[in-house]
Formats: sequence, C-alpha cells, structure tokens
Amino acid sequence: MVDTALYQALGIPMDASADDIKRAYRKIARKYHPDVNPGPEADAKFKAASAAYDVLRDPEKRAAYDRYGADWDQPRPEGGPTGNTRWRGGFAFDEGDVNADAFRDFFGTAFSERAMRPDQHAAVTITLEDAIAGATRSLTLQSPQIDETGRMTLQTRHIDLSIPKGVLPGQQLRLAGQGGGGADLLIEVSFAPHPVYRVEGRDLYVTLPVTPWEAALGGKVPMPTPAGPVDLTVPANARQGQKLRLQGRGMPTAVPGDLYAVLQIVNPPQLSDAARDLYRQLARTDTFNPRSKLGV
Repeated sequence: MVDTALYQALGIPMDASADDIKRAYRKIARKYHPDVNPGPEADAKFKAASAAYDVLRDPEKRAAYDRYGADWDQPRPEGGPTGNTRWRGGFAFDEGDVNADAFRDFFGTAFSERAMRPDQHAAVTITLEDAIAGATRSLTLQSPQIDETGRMTLQTRHIDLSIPKGVLPGQQLRLAGQGGGGADLLIEVSFAPHPVYRVEGRDLYVTLPVTPWEAALGGKVPMPTPAGPVDLTVPANARQGQKLRLQGRGMPTAVPGDLYAVLQIVNPPQLSDAARDLYRQLARTDTFNPRSKLGV
C-alpha cells in the first residue's frame, strides 16, 4: 500500500509540484505556528507539517519516500534496488544497467545534467535589521548524501551567506555550485518576529499609540522608523486604526516600500483629579453621541 502520510500532513496530492508543496506548508505554518496559535493540537499539526515539508521539498528524499514510504531513509534490503542504486533529482539509477551516458543520450545533455544535480534547499531566519542594512551570516548546513549501499547520511558544511540589502521574506538566495555534488543551493529567507514592525511585502507597519486628546486635536507625535525617530503629523479627529503613510520608509527594495503607522487610541491608566474634572466638563458641554445610529 502506498504511504501518503506526509502528503496528508500538508493536505496535498502525491503529484503536487514543488510550488504546491511550499504553498501548502506556508499556509499551515501561518495558521499553526506556536507564536500564532499556541496549544498542543496546533503544535502537533505544525510539527507534522514541518516534518513532511523537510522530506517532500527535497527531490531525493521525496523520491525515496515515494518508493519506500516511512522506511525511505533506511538501508535497502537485497532484492530491492541494488547496492549500487543512486538517487539523483528524484531518479533512481542502478549503475549496473543505467549509466549517466545512457541517460544523457536519451534525454539530452542539458536536461540530464540538471536532473542529476537538482537544486538543494535550505532556510535561514534573519532579523529585520539584517534585511534592511544587509549582513553576512555563517551557516552550518547538513546535506543528505546516499552512499554506495543506499543508506542516507548527513554531510556537515559551513558556508558564509551574504544577505543583500532589501531582501524580503520568502525570497530565495541562490548560491551557485554550493549544494552537494556541485548543485546550486537555494536558501529561503524568513524573518524573526520583530517587537515593533510588521512586514507585509515590501511595506512595514507599526502600531502607534496616541492619547485621546492627540487623536481629537491632532498634532505632531514621535514615532519610530528603521532610520530613527521622526515626528508624525496626526490629523485632527483621527480614528482608531487609521493608517498614516510615510512614503519610501519601508523595505529598501528596488522600489522602496512604505511605512504605515496604525493609530491606537489609548486611555491613560489613571486620571488625576484635574483631568477628571476636564472630562466631566466635556461631558456636560459636548453633545456628541457615538450611539446615535443605534437609536439610543
């Protein structure tokens, strides 16, 4: 019976493309990541999806799983593929009867070399500051290798990764020839959660608290930006959740993103007697009724 547990964990069919696998994992991660959805059930779904993604995103691992199921990473017994079987780019080659020359003759040189050296994938989590300014990070990678007996082992390597200024979440950095066997290495970038900013595409968002009187009267209030604090002009009668845009202050991409301040009206935790008297005076003299549309 065909083992489809890993495909079920991502909610995809067995013929799903690499992009389908990536999209499915991102959807599950956004929904069940512990930082977003704490709890044992969400944690279990996130871990299952992560384990499935780790296998299915790698062509060699996926091919082995499709053939052998849950035992894909175990030594192959006699009678199955021979001890000389190699997995390359999702293809199994038994060197006793199928060699690189025959494959090249059948499919063509360019195709066969790409198939034998598929792109390898890794992931790195960086800070927003690294993405804005650019940085260099030293990475330790473990690449799966299949030996002459068909057993998979992990090869540890160290590389220096140059993070370009303006890189975005989900973007892939290609390192030519840095994968195993001379393949290219694709490193997918994700951002660590930031205490101040939220990233959406090339735009940044910051929740900006303002007092009730700042929202009512308007004026300049200080707000943070990646380049340092600035004074933001808040219009009079500003609303809760209103977005104010600072053009070009977002991610430094080829077309710079924008920075949005999302206003959050915050009442003081405690009122002085003088402030309380001012509120009472306002209540007596102002006729504004926010519940008029409710008929009360």
